[in-house]
Amino acid sequence: MPEPAERELTFAQAIREALAEEMRRDSRVCILGEDVAEAGTPFKVLSGLVEEFGTERVIDTPISEAGFTGLGVGAAMTGMRPVIDIMFGDFLTLTMDQMVNQAAKVHYMSGGKWKVPMVLRTTLGATRRSAAQHSQSLHAWLCHVPGLKVVLPSTPYDAKGLLKAAIRDENPVVFFEDKMMYRLKGPVPAEDYTLPLGVADVKRVGSDITLVATSSMVQVALGAAALLEKVGISAEVVDPRTTWPLDEKSLIESARKTSRVIVIDEGYARYGVTAELASVVAEGAFYNLEVPVKRMGAMHVPIPFSPALEDLTVPTEQSVFEAAKSLCGVA
Repeated sequence: MPEPAERELTFAQAIREALAEEMRRDSRVCILGEDVAEAGTPFKVLSGLVEEFGTERVIDTPISEAGFTGLGVGAAMTGMRPVIDIMFGDFLTLTMDQMVNQAAKVHYMSGGKWKVPMVLRTTLGATRRSAAQHSQSLHAWLCHVPGLKVVLPSTPYDAKGLLKAAIRDENPVVFFEDKMMYRLKGPVPAEDYTLPLGVADVKRVGSDITLVATSSMVQVALGAAALLEKVGISAEVVDPRTTWPLDEKSLIESARKTSRVIVIDEGYARYGVTAELASVVAEGAFYNLEVPVKRMGAMHVPIPFSPALEDLTVPTEQSVFEAAKSLCGVA
């Protein structure tokens, strides 16, 4: 008999399926956020969940990110496994006390007696024409705080496996989804699976240059790698998948193999994720590098509403392609 065709889901479908499966598996899992029930979020990622699980587990909240994030912290401390939905990552500013001073520190301050097993889902990413207050990528802020884990999936397969692992984790996890990737399709197994937090994935094997990329920039890096192949340059694409815990070993091993590295992230470059990842590579593979590690991130400007200007603020396949050619000495 012929083998069944490989199943494909969109990024959004993978997220929804992960949540549904975990809510069926564990009655302690619930969702809180603005427009998560009737509307299914502005991106319709959660559509249909309230019909299956009801309004006691898929809970529309008032417009108070600090308030319902605080409810999530308390619920997690008392035995629940809440998933808090912050519709735009820019609104993390309103949750910082709850996440940074409460969720991240409860386990430490209680001598290990209390824990906060919650997930905060939110978005990042520009080029959606949503202007300066709805287009930022602020994941570096959370990576800076001890006690929080930070996840950035780049494919539907990773999104499902990492979200299920995050929900089962005993620590507070911040889960960033690029809002431009919800329609991205990819293979997702039907059977139950999780992906471990803190393990990078080599998305493409290469020998001449390493492209370390996060979230949506993984797809940009893969596109640039395809362009580089046409000019005789073999690019390896490494996806950390989680920026904390960080799989430093995989990044360093790839850098030692190829001797050239570009780090690509959609967050602001200044004091950002690119700086941390580049530092890890530079320290761990210093004597193997032919040239200094190059960083590519968002420009240090508010994200413009103008499409022509917004598209200039973040790395693209073409800009990564040109940078990689330069590092490899190819005109």
